[in-house]
Formats: sequence, C-alpha cells, structure tokens
Amino acid sequence: MVNPSNRFHLWIYRHRPNVNAIIHTHPPACSALSIIGEPLKVSHMDKSMFYNDCAYLAEWPGPPIGDEEGELIHNALGDKRANLLAYHGQLCACATLEETAVLAMFFERTARMQLTARAVGEIKPLKPEAAQEAHDYRLKPSYIGATFHYFARRVLRNNGDEVLS
Repeated sequence: MVNPSNRFHLWIYRHRPNVNAIIHTHPPACSALSIIGEPLKVSHMDKSMFYNDCAYLAEWPGPPIGDEEGELIHNALGDKRANLLAYHGQLCACATLEETAVLAMFFERTARMQLTARAVGEIKPLKPEAAQEAHDYRLKPSYIGATFHYFARRVLRNNGDEVLS
C-alpha cells in the first residue's frame, strides 16, 4: 500500500512545476527544533543555503494524509526549497534529486549545529548581504554536484557491498 502521507507531496508537485524531487524525513535534530517551535536560524556558512529559503510551518495539522494538510504544508513552503514542519520534521523540495539530497543532509546538520550552539550561548545571525552571497554560492549546480558526489562516494566506500547488492 502506498503511504497515504505522500499525498501532501502531490500538492507541492502540482503547484510547483520546478520541483522534481522531494525528501521528507523526521531526523532527530530537525524534529527537536520542530518540537520546541524554533525556526532554522541562518548563523553559519553551512546554514547559508537556507537563507530566505527555509519556511516554517508553526502549527501541526495532524497526520498529513488529506487535502487540508497538503494545502497547509504547500502554502507554508511557498517558493522556498526547505520547510521545517512543527512537531514533525523537515521537507526539501528542489529541481533535482542531487540538490534535494544535499539540502536534506545539511538541514539535519545545521539543525544539530543550532541546538548545540544555543545550549552554550546566543545565536548570532549572519549579515544579510553575506548570507545571500553565500546562499547563492552554495546552491550553484557545480557546488551541489560536487557535494552530492562526495556523499555518494562516502556511502559507497563505507557500504559499497550492501549498496550495490
């Protein structure tokens, strides 16, 4: 049986023709941010790819199995590539699978970084001009491709026999 929660993905695909891949997961650090109601804060070079590109759905609509949830999640995402879903997890929606995978990996990494930093002090945001410049650089197709291939090589090196079987 197809997971009925995938229905909300259809809302995104239907209304965002530029989106060809969606990754939606419930990783620990993203889920922790979503539980405490804290949006992702762009405060580091690795977080810059989310500058003005990460939405936050503040209210959990319940299990995302119907049209209402699809509409809420889609509307919250808007024209952004990423969305932190309250009491839920993360969603990345991009033009390519490579871009979507890289953003999903960095989403969890940056959420963990944010939780670690806020445990010891105040989070200081990047300056908007620098954040935008870094965002644009980090999302260049050549950078995304190199990062995706790095992750792929790492997986194959560490789990090659299992992956290729």
